[in-house]
Amino acid sequence: MELTLVSSSSFKHSLFSTTPYSSSLRSSRALVINCCHSSKPRKSGKDVVIRGSVQYQEKLEVLKSMEGWVEDNILTLLKPVESSWQPQDFLPDSSSSSAEEFFDAVRELRERAAGIPDEYYVCLVGNLVSEEALPTNQSMANRFDGANDETGASATSWAQWNRGWSAEENRHGDVLTRYLYLSGRLDMRQVERTIQHLIGSGMILHEAHDAYRGFVYTSFQERATFVSHGNTARHAKERGDITLARLCGLIAADERRHETAYTRIVEKLFELDPDNAMRAFAGMMRERATMPGLLMFDGCDRDLFRHYSAVAQRLGVYTTGDYADIVEYFVKRWRVEDVGPGLTGEGRRAQDYLCGLPQRIRKTVERAQERSARESRLLPFSWIFNREVLV
Repeated sequence: MELTLVSSSSFKHSLFSTTPYSSSLRSSRALVINCCHSSKPRKSGKDVVIRGSVQYQEKLEVLKSMEGWVEDNILTLLKPVESSWQPQDFLPDSSSSSAEEFFDAVRELRERAAGIPDEYYVCLVGNLVSEEALPTNQSMANRFDGANDETGASATSWAQWNRGWSAEENRHGDVLTRYLYLSGRLDMRQVERTIQHLIGSGMILHEAHDAYRGFVYTSFQERATFVSHGNTARHAKERGDITLARLCGLIAADERRHETAYTRIVEKLFELDPDNAMRAFAGMMRERATMPGLLMFDGCDRDLFRHYSAVAQRLGVYTTGDYADIVEYFVKRWRVEDVGPGLTGEGRRAQDYLCGLPQRIRKTVERAQERSARESRLLPFSWIFNREVLV
């Protein structure tokens, strides 16, 4: 068993451990976070739930019993469209009666954008590319057995949440794309190529049909994204771009609401089915989950995701320390240490593993940060016309 952290994790990209991979697009050494498991991919294990098994059927029954609870406690977290912010609320209005008024607003935006250093634009593009991979994320969530949308327009509470969550998330990529286009700081064709490559590459989520694991995963994903966008908002404000700070702050607030939803769901699973919830949490943390951002490719840099993650780590946009904080947060939030009745032997072993995990990760984070400081170098990014930034 080992605990090694080769590079920093990045929001909505690598919240868990990831492995090197090959695809028709590229083959490269990718970000690796091995959280207390062997260096070889797991082929099977006691945490794996086989479709048709007794454990699988038990989980489906629990999820079905939660329909009414989801309607009362989760759907209420979605905001009505009529009262939701839209991208156009914060960008120059091209339909203005005066063309000069529109051009003046664009010039003001570009003047503010000029004060943001290149490395922050690298992080902003990483945010954007992740948000624009929404089709992949929605299709992933719709593979959760017992909580999916079987018809594409199902009236079940689970299906309504998945569609409503996706609809709210869709605004994030839209507003960032328009802002970055108007800023004039980026090679937008390279950004667009990266998005197309990423959506076309898809993603791999081990045991993707297991909703219990899926909801643990999305809880982490949303909290990490909240942290990242919140940090980006703070940096933009410090450098005088109040509009960008507000945009990132609004996105962060959405992510926080969505995190609340998924966190509540897992909390409820611990209440109704503690043994399977505990094993799912441990299984997700042991597993190597390849996230959409891992396949990030701009047609030039075969290690783009790793390089982008290093920039985010160095700037404090999203760091290995943030990852450790998130693990510790959920171990405490779901009161893992306090779960007693209802655990099998496997459940108790999973509990022991989870309770010791935050401390083990923190030790690894310290070593990783020392390595990162020694290995810094300048690298070009096609998104910013191949200008170099420190990674």
